[in-house]
Amino acid sequence: MEDILRPIYQERASQANTMGILILEKKKPNSPVTDNFDVILFIIVKDAKDPWYVKHYEFDDQSAAMHIVDETLLQKWIDTSSYRRAVEWVINGTVVFERNDYVTDLKERLRSFPTRTRDLKKAIEFAKLIRSYSESKDLFESEQYLDSFSRMVHSLHYLARLAIIEKGFHPEVTVWNQVRRIEPEVYKLYQELIESKEETNKRVQLMILAVEHAISVRSRTSAKHLLLLIDSREGAWSFGELKIHPEIQEYALDLSSMVEYLVDKGLIEVVRQETKGANIYHRMYQAAPISQS
Repeated sequence: MEDILRPIYQERASQANTMGILILEKKKPNSPVTDNFDVILFIIVKDAKDPWYVKHYEFDDQSAAMHIVDETLLQKWIDTSSYRRAVEWVINGTVVFERNDYVTDLKERLRSFPTRTRDLKKAIEFAKLIRSYSESKDLFESEQYLDSFSRMVHSLHYLARLAIIEKGFHPEVTVWNQVRRIEPEVYKLYQELIESKEETNKRVQLMILAVEHAISVRSRTSAKHLLLLIDSREGAWSFGELKIHPEIQEYALDLSSMVEYLVDKGLIEVVRQETKGANIYHRMYQAAPISQS
């Protein structure tokens, strides 16, 4: 298959802004990793006019998808897990061209999973987990059990990805197969929710307790990205200042519920700032000191 595609990628390899080219072939009939194409041709470029260009091919009853991606967009996908297929293409793809060991170095950075990237990914998944869990709990208390069940499934997905990141791995598309190998305790929670013979409300009730504990024990490490940012300057932050900070943008939509949870857990302190109105205060936030006990 590589021979058939060679004229296509050799043309791209000759261009000065092409940094690397990888090929990933479908391994089984149903392949979400390759979007069910027989082969993915993944081309990484710099300074592209179009940050993500896709073209589809067909030959000998087979199909191929060519993705040309600007390295800046690819790095965003890597940092935020916003397009996990691309990360798998880099990790598992076969290098057919690279300039100055670009892809080799990229694969090594993915394998080593730098702390900065890991902390950001954990914060993103943790923020999603808190919001989803809170919605599930609220729906349960309103006796909307099926909707609560649905949100709990989402919560467990976020917990699964968080657990994988904690172990130093990037979440894959087939996350539960990955979790079963890496974090069997979280996989067991998913099994109990999906496969239990108990009534729906009983299953959700059990998961609310289990997930609440799982969130609690991960709070400080999962929120490290946000807590370090808050602690990076003297004085407290307004919520508006936090929400527009460039480092927060990937989880800004879930920031409110995350901050409220961390306040409740004593990891963030509320500082009241006087306003012109009597007995009305601005609510400011600062990191709570770490207990020495």
